Amino acid sequence: MLKPKLFSILGQYSREQFFNDAIAGVIVGVVALPLAIAFAIASGLSPEKGLYTAIIAGFLISALGGSRVQIGGPTGAFVVIVYDIVHRYGLEGLQLATLMAGVMLILMGLAKLGSAIKFIAQPVVVGFTSGIALIIFSSQLKDFFGLNMGSVPPDFVRKWEAFITYFPTFNPAALAVSAGCVAIILGWKRVSQRIPGSLVALILSTVVVQIFQLPVETVGSRFGEIPRTLPIPALPPMNLHMMQQLFPSAATIALLAGIESLLSAVVADGMIGGKHRSNMELIAQGIANVASPLFGGMPAAGAIARTATNVKNGGRTPVAGIIHAIVLLLIMICFGRWAALIPLPCLAAILVVVAYNMSEWHSFAMLLKSPISDVIVLLVTFSLTVLVDLTAAIQAGMVLSVLLFMRRISLVSNINVITADYAEGDGADEEETPKGLLKLLKRNIPDGVEIYEINGLFFFGAAHKFLEAMSEVSKAPKVRIINMQNVLAIDATGIHVLREEYRSAKKHGIGFILAGVRAQPRQALQQAELLDQIGQDNCAETVDRALKRARELLGQAQAS
Repeated sequence: MLKPKLFSILGQYSREQFFNDAIAGVIVGVVALPLAIAFAIASGLSPEKGLYTAIIAGFLISALGGSRVQIGGPTGAFVVIVYDIVHRYGLEGLQLATLMAGVMLILMGLAKLGSAIKFIAQPVVVGFTSGIALIIFSSQLKDFFGLNMGSVPPDFVRKWEAFITYFPTFNPAALAVSAGCVAIILGWKRVSQRIPGSLVALILSTVVVQIFQLPVETVGSRFGEIPRTLPIPALPPMNLHMMQQLFPSAATIALLAGIESLLSAVVADGMIGGKHRSNMELIAQGIANVASPLFGGMPAAGAIARTATNVKNGGRTPVAGIIHAIVLLLIMICFGRWAALIPLPCLAAILVVVAYNMSEWHSFAMLLKSPISDVIVLLVTFSLTVLVDLTAAIQAGMVLSVLLFMRRISLVSNINVITADYAEGDGADEEETPKGLLKLLKRNIPDGVEIYEINGLFFFGAAHKFLEAMSEVSKAPKVRIINMQNVLAIDATGIHVLREEYRSAKKHGIGFILAGVRAQPRQALQQAELLDQIGQDNCAETVDRALKRARELLGQAQAS
């Protein structure tokens, strides 16, 4: 259903629920403040870009989304890809890529791909998520330790080489602030579940740095004062050549936004006992990512941590998300100049904790105990994310997981040949005979008739087995029966192989009969007009009827 959840709840909305949503919205807005600034800085952007994104995209995702409690805004998943785009193409390139990604998301929602996008292999998701976490952690070490160095190299290996080289220049004050903030964030949960530890750490560290005049960098000392108003919306330059170059990055942003948002919506459904509208959620994410760059913002998606905070504090409708965006706008207008005093080591500490939480190291460790194919996909995706880039990692991970999946399917698909010798019982040990063939072996199969049984999916990955089985028979039969009662699906390659075998049989005067064709294969064969060529008389419902038809063909051959 392409209808925002907000429109569905307005008719039964109560004053009591608005009060609960308002409290949750205020709390989530305060929680989102340091995260929005930190994600923007980690992405190579000025801090206000994160605020613009959280305000504009956060409002639209809640107002138009398919989830009752989804909170949208900048997330850690985008840090790597955004940093890479900004490094290569500048801010205008990022705006154009984000806008393109938004259009892709809208089209995905209109095409009703909301459920299909969930079928991305778990090793791919965990691989690039863990890789992103490691990169975010690495990108924060300069500010975490207060290293006296220039810009951080974008390459992962060179980045760590630079950290090792400049580590003797670390700032004890910056390290003390960072370590103290990490301790507060991790320990505050024992004090209060409603007030986030990141906010407490931000306020305390800002106060301590200002009172004691600690020699650490702040948001203001590096980026200047944060603007107090939203910018006038403007389209980025539309350059066809630039769009072609940015297409892979835009597709990666769209895929990340879709995956993260739908995963967050599924988690939220479990918390509130609801059911989100996945296609409407994709459309809302798309609209948000079209609007965000118009205001100079960055990509946005549903944020699991902020969504969970919303639910835990009583938010149950999209109104809470709308209020969260309004709270952020008011904070920027009224207290923007105070945000310039936030120490960068504190933001680095917040992102280090975020990186740890999103690393999914438990899932990573569990997947290492999975079948070797899943381990390969996991490690390839993780390695490419860290050492190359996220676009290559997702592409390679998805292609590799599909190839390995097809290999698994081809292994479970098989073709068995049942000859007349076996049917008569010569050398057939009932205990050693596969159960699926036993009934066929006991049938009275006429001389000159061969039965082939296809099991599993008959697709291009298994078609070669069929050809091999056909070539194994030294003496050509008079009638060939293809038992397809265990074939659940067939593709174009499978149809092509059957057609070629039928033509070969017809050329050599061999009878060709299909038996037990199920619904999907039958429909596919009808669309390909192969059933008409074979003839309805030669398409039997069961093997017994196929054998009866074979006897008729043998009789006709003898009579002629």
